[in-house]
Amino acid sequence: MNILITGAGALLGQGIYKSMEYTNSIKEYFVGMADPCPTSAGLYWGNASHIIPYANEKNYITELIELIIKYKYEILIPGTDIELPILSQHKKFIEAQTECRLVISEKNVIDIANDKYMTYKFLERESFNPPKTCLPQDFEEFSKQTNYPYIIKPRYGARSVGIYLVKDYSTLQKVLKKSDKPVIQEYISDKNGEFTAGSFTLKNQCLSTILFRRELRDGNTYKAEVYNEARISDHIQRITNKLKPFGPCNFQFRIDERGFPRVFEINARYSGTTIMRVQSNFNEVDWIIKYFLNNEIPFINEEFKELSFMRFFDLVSIPKNDVLK
Repeated sequence: MNILITGAGALLGQGIYKSMEYTNSIKEYFVGMADPCPTSAGLYWGNASHIIPYANEKNYITELIELIIKYKYEILIPGTDIELPILSQHKKFIEAQTECRLVISEKNVIDIANDKYMTYKFLERESFNPPKTCLPQDFEEFSKQTNYPYIIKPRYGARSVGIYLVKDYSTLQKVLKKSDKPVIQEYISDKNGEFTAGSFTLKNQCLSTILFRRELRDGNTYKAEVYNEARISDHIQRITNKLKPFGPCNFQFRIDERGFPRVFEINARYSGTTIMRVQSNFNEVDWIIKYFLNNEIPFINEEFKELSFMRFFDLVSIPKNDVLK
């Protein structure tokens, strides 16, 4: 089995590789790592290293298909957010042109997850009680039903970047002027913690979920611990079954003063905490590979290890002349 992981320079792509390394499944397959930047650390880990175009370049899909065919890759696991919209759009085309299967949800799922306003509309429509959210042009009516403070964040993309807490109208106007395509969202206090959840789905059925209480630094989880609460796990499972992603999906939420989980972000992909989940026995990378190998639903043991995680800085060094061109 030949597997291609993109995002060799990203926390996500590197975490997928490290997850396979942790379970030793990496030894069973030929694993190629790909990234547009030749100094991406993950390029020097796999069985093969590939420089590919950026996802927004015109030749991205063409060169990706050529790469897949040349190396006979049978599974493609995207390791960056920016690739998801274009890969979901071309998923059927890529799979038809190659013998490779993509670990990615359908385009409608990716669209909902990539657009925070669409995320809100989906969760609201299905009665999952997300934080109230509006577009700037609708703020006047929105403010009649909600109160300060508000969160202003980019409508598109992932990670906690470009987010502002505003406590008055003057500050709100200033932030809106410097924000690119923002949404305005009801503020849910973090006094009960910040949480992330993962779910795993095959054949439109959520097979398992896992919860973490976490701390963020620069938009990424740098401290976390496994968190168990059946009521919240059931809530995440219900959302997953309505959304119908393929394989991995993760959710960011806070718990309000009534103890209710308020989901405000969905990422229909593997997470930056994938390696933490795998170490907790939530082996979502191996599960998808085994599914493709056998076309069977893998056995999932939900006795997850109750671990705490602390990220730290690491380093890769190679001879200068060995840097890819």
